[in-house]
Amino acid sequence: MISNDLYKAVMGAENVGVYKTTKTIGVTGFSGFLGQSLKYYLPNTFFDIVPISRSSNFKSTVDRIQDFDTIIHLAAKAHDLTNSSNYQTYLSANYDLTKNLFDQFLRSTVSTFIFVSSVKAVADKVEGILDENVVPNPGSDYGKSKYLAEEYLLKQSLPADKRLIILRPCMIHGPGNKGNLNLLYKFIKVGIPYPLAAFENKRSFLSAQNFCFFINEIISKPVPSGIYNLADDEPLAVTEVVQIISSSIGKKSRSWTVPKSLVILFSRVGDILKLPMNTERLMKLTENYIVSNNKIKLAIKSHLPITSREGLVSTAMSFNKSMNTSFGSYPFIEKSSQKVLSARKLLGMHVKTHI
Repeated sequence: MISNDLYKAVMGAENVGVYKTTKTIGVTGFSGFLGQSLKYYLPNTFFDIVPISRSSNFKSTVDRIQDFDTIIHLAAKAHDLTNSSNYQTYLSANYDLTKNLFDQFLRSTVSTFIFVSSVKAVADKVEGILDENVVPNPGSDYGKSKYLAEEYLLKQSLPADKRLIILRPCMIHGPGNKGNLNLLYKFIKVGIPYPLAAFENKRSFLSAQNFCFFINEIISKPVPSGIYNLADDEPLAVTEVVQIISSSIGKKSRSWTVPKSLVILFSRVGDILKLPMNTERLMKLTENYIVSNNKIKLAIKSHLPITSREGLVSTAMSFNKSMNTSFGSYPFIEKSSQKVLSARKLLGMHVKTHI
């Protein structure tokens, strides 16, 4: 059982709501990266988290969800950077399953449905800053399937006593994640210089801790139905990310300014030979992709518990096996405060803490 004092220390005392009863939360994709983040982050003194199985496309879950207060739909076919999945695969996982579960929700007594979509549902490329008013123009099969799911949910008649929250997170990272930052970490760990310094860009990130904080606030407060982007407060250049990760694991930051044309050529070879660095990954690492989180912050009326830099340090520490900070080695919630303190020390920040 997680103590209320510890919860206040991690979340920030000013952000802890008043709970009178335990809320039952049904979560799809519970065994995945974000599902496990929620498992360790949401305090079990206030939330009872119940996994929802994908069996029978969720058609057999109606009897079991009647007692849920909230459904968080995480299960999805993730963006395949190797481009080996076809559109029907994405459609089946990201549209059909979402439709089936939402139909069950409408027939149930559950009050809140949280659909975790993606910024890629509306934009593969961003000029300026992406907000919720953008005209949707998904470019990938992944993005198109997510947008179709959003469209279906928004077209349904929502009873007055129910909430529909559609979340569009940007690139999420944290313990247990095996995405692009993990690949970048491996390069840094073995001493390979970052070869993309010629690309000047800024992009938004979202730490697993801040993602879970957003979820906690939405469940706990009267956030109105709607679409909300999720991102950390400060966008970063990938060269900054390299410096942060390097410092967090005691490595000297090293970069190469390889000509862009040569890097692009190599990424195309990666497409053919199925190498880790391909055109899709190159775009994600070098594009400008800044996402506004103003709408969700106004709705929850709270500040995020950790900064972009602190989140990246925490993630880098989780990648480092010698630090013994991966999922399974400790409950995430019980170490997250220590990891934030370590992050702030590495970043040279003065820290005040309740611990």
